[in-house]
Amino acid sequence: MTAQTIHTDAVIVGAGPVGLFQAFQLGLQDIRCHVVDALPHVGGQCVELYADKPIYDIPGIPVCTGRELVAQLQTQIKPFAPTFHLNQEVTEVTHLEDGSLSVRTSAQQHFMCKVLVIAAGVGAFQARKLAVEGAPALEGTHVHYRLGDASRFAGQDVLVLGGEESAVAGALKLTLEAKPPRSVTLMHRRDVFTAEPVLLQAMRDAIASGALQLQIGQPTGLLATDGHLHTLHIATPDGSALERPVQHLIAFLGLSPKLGPIAQWGLAMERKQLVVNTETFATDRTGIFAVGDINTYPGKKKLILCGFHEATLAAFGAAAIVHPTRKTLLQYTTTSTELHRLLGIA
Repeated sequence: MTAQTIHTDAVIVGAGPVGLFQAFQLGLQDIRCHVVDALPHVGGQCVELYADKPIYDIPGIPVCTGRELVAQLQTQIKPFAPTFHLNQEVTEVTHLEDGSLSVRTSAQQHFMCKVLVIAAGVGAFQARKLAVEGAPALEGTHVHYRLGDASRFAGQDVLVLGGEESAVAGALKLTLEAKPPRSVTLMHRRDVFTAEPVLLQAMRDAIASGALQLQIGQPTGLLATDGHLHTLHIATPDGSALERPVQHLIAFLGLSPKLGPIAQWGLAMERKQLVVNTETFATDRTGIFAVGDINTYPGKKKLILCGFHEATLAAFGAAAIVHPTRKTLLQYTTTSTELHRLLGIA
């Protein structure tokens, strides 16, 4: 069943730092928006790849982590209350005769808007899949790429695959559930894990106490009966093979960006990036803008602070479309009573 159509001024594709700041800049132009992202949370690449790593080149902030930057941006946009639609992709964009845009997502959400801003970074992040025979048929039921609701694993044997922080954190979370799995195993091809020291220590403590089992090796096969996973075949570093009872396998194998449906929207592109002008960062299609790593122009630099600049000018371009009868003035948040009104400042 198709969801009810949402009418809004703007839709932003991408909830990374640039997409979040785009919502803020649109808000300063009195433009309300909805934000769509393929990930199940906001933050984009910043949270997926740099959540706890330091960033040093954000103006006025000597150092912050990716997670901290995203939290600050979320606080900044609160006055404008954008609505987020996560875990879905924009699949279809159509220009209508009246100049508006019809935007549809993979979750059957439908928007009618005046402008679309693509802030999709290098594309929609998708989980790298487990390259083991039988895995595709079990995806979503017994093979997973995100932890999701951990209560569904209660009383069952769960194996978490991966050597990065997401795998370590996921395995530890399962051991702490009120109704935990029957067993939790963390498996990696070697006994070397990449995570914050406090997480690594917690992992070693859990292994020592027996709450978490450690398996060094790689998956070679899945055994299922009537669509239900029951056994994992494993190859160990010494060349031996073993079987382990498993009802659910959660693979944290990293993420890979894919341009996805954007390539089918008929926009001018160069090397899988959207061509824009540098006055408003508009694409070659009226009402569609592109900011951040997804766009290209002479002198383009893929930096967050450059994306912030692009989002600012795109908001001015969007204002000319959303409010065609208004004169778009340059105002300062320090002194403008109108911006203070929009920001909810007394």
